[in-house]
Amino acid sequence: MIYPIAIFLGSGLLFLIEPIAAKRLLPLLGGGAAVWTACLVFFQCALLLGYLLAHWIATHVAPRRQAAIYVALLVGSLVQLGFALDPVLAASSAHPVASVLWLLTRLIGLPFVTLSATSPLLQAWFASETGGSSAYRLYAVSNAGSLLALVVYPWLVEPAMSLHAQSLALALCFVLFGVACVVIAVRRRTVSYAAVAVDAGVAMATSVRASQVVMWIVLATCGSLLLAAVTTYISQNVATIPLMWIVPLVAYLFSFVGAFSDERFIPQIAGVGLGAAGLAGSYYLLSKGILGTSLVVVVSGFCLALLAICLFLHAELYRRRPVAARLTSFYICIAVGGALGAVLVGVVAPAVLDGNYELAFGLTLAAALGVIATWEWGALARIVAIGATLGMSSLIVTEVRSAHTNTLTRARNFYGTLHVTQIKDNYFGAQARTLYNGAISHGRQIFREDIAHAPTSYYGRKSGVGYAIDLCCEGRPKRIGVIGLGTGTIAAYGAPGDVIRFYDINPAVEPIARDRFTYLRGSAATIDIVIGDARVSLAEESPQRYDVIAVDAFSGDAIPVHLITLEALEVYKRHLAPGGIVAFHVSNRHLDLKPVVAQLAARAGMRTAYIMNAEDQGRNVWSSDWVLVTSNATFLARKDVIAASDTITVPAKLRLWTDDYNSLLPIFKLRR
Repeated sequence: MIYPIAIFLGSGLLFLIEPIAAKRLLPLLGGGAAVWTACLVFFQCALLLGYLLAHWIATHVAPRRQAAIYVALLVGSLVQLGFALDPVLAASSAHPVASVLWLLTRLIGLPFVTLSATSPLLQAWFASETGGSSAYRLYAVSNAGSLLALVVYPWLVEPAMSLHAQSLALALCFVLFGVACVVIAVRRRTVSYAAVAVDAGVAMATSVRASQVVMWIVLATCGSLLLAAVTTYISQNVATIPLMWIVPLVAYLFSFVGAFSDERFIPQIAGVGLGAAGLAGSYYLLSKGILGTSLVVVVSGFCLALLAICLFLHAELYRRRPVAARLTSFYICIAVGGALGAVLVGVVAPAVLDGNYELAFGLTLAAALGVIATWEWGALARIVAIGATLGMSSLIVTEVRSAHTNTLTRARNFYGTLHVTQIKDNYFGAQARTLYNGAISHGRQIFREDIAHAPTSYYGRKSGVGYAIDLCCEGRPKRIGVIGLGTGTIAAYGAPGDVIRFYDINPAVEPIARDRFTYLRGSAATIDIVIGDARVSLAEESPQRYDVIAVDAFSGDAIPVHLITLEALEVYKRHLAPGGIVAFHVSNRHLDLKPVVAQLAARAGMRTAYIMNAEDQGRNVWSSDWVLVTSNATFLARKDVIAASDTITVPAKLRLWTDDYNSLLPIFKLRR
């Protein structure tokens, strides 16, 4: 039992490290969904390195030295975890992917590679002692440990423990895991060289065709690609938080558990049926879209479809497995595919595609693999499978065509996908341009003379930010800081003598705001634009004495959590003029952010006013929710403004958000 226990613990630790380390990096690179995708690239590549290490130790090192090398890796890993408990980190927004890879190497490089090597290495040792009768089932045990860790983290660990406490607990658990591995290492000293020679002879006698290796890699690539694509699709429209990363990862790992437990658990016909059901569900969800759909439907729908497709893919992997003597080579191919899928989504797609088409590409590849899997079933099965592939490929055509219909500009980079549409608005009788980040609108301008330069969309005169700007300064020139540029609509409030300074991490936004919209160049105020993470930029600047700071940064519909913590509010306060106002834009389909801001204000000794304005189609104004945080008693006494504001109810289970602790479970809107 010591082997499955050690493998279970090691895999659990491996998948606890992932959300803890990624959460440390989020504040450094804008808190967008792409941070997690870049982390997946590191995790999959480090997993491959760990599998290669396990293969080298198991096949090229004498038995008595194998244990010594592995124990040395465990000791080095524990040392690195100790140094990473309180790291001082900095990232480059100009080179975000490289920053993620380097920072994760500093934080968890050796521990992650060592833990990655644990399962295949211990399975190889187990196979050499037992003849390999059930070594592959230990892969299911490995994924079960990973699965349990991922389920426990968002529901028990993150809501109860600070980030520092999580890191400390991780280091302590690593010590316990190390003890189990040392016990195994001591046992390995009794294994004879003859056993290894027999294993090597069996491996040499059982050749593997090149086509078989390619199929292993392609099946693994498809599963990994779909994991990264589904995670990105969900995260960029909800929030970049561990819970949104972990649910798809749970589905992905559960498919390994089911597929590698026993071939009788998922016979081929059942696997193909599950894959077909997953493809049909994904087609429906992508065709329908997710705007206006409840969080439960969005997440559960995509993750169930991912689970079904991956059960098909990984059952095909298990069905094509080699003999146990080739076990580590097989796992290397799986790891190569995993790394390739993550790189395609996290690195290649943002560089070569102008839209988020990779999910449709992944579904098409899965359908094509279904053609190969069912080719021997006969002509009817081939026709059905090819038809499914053509159906999935039509999604690519539909998405590309839709993305370019009425589109003036498209831009995609690490921070997201931006596009500007132009249509004739019949209500206003003029051209209308809208900026989208993903599927979420980030501002609109009607090119009709009387309203072209009026504040619109989320920023109308009766919105929270509108009241704050109009009433803050009693006729004197204003200084306004805006976190999140978008179309630059807030520049419409600028008067001669005013200064409006925008902060945005995405360098692709500024040229779009300047070239495709006229709010910036038409403003009477002095306009400054700072490219880079707003919180980092503000922390480095001298006090700006802003009368209003508008916190309006979104990536799609996802919120950058690090801009709405106690430490963030302290940064904003340092830049406020006496009586200044921080206006938090809290409109969100899935999260109730009002109580979060109310708690922050109370801790900072400030008061809040919640302003909800209704849609006004005649002025091109949309409904929006703003929470104003200020110590300005005169402003708060304005009955014409504050009388319309609602009180904010703080859930009993909601804890104060800080950089070290933030959990979204208490503020989810389970209904749309």
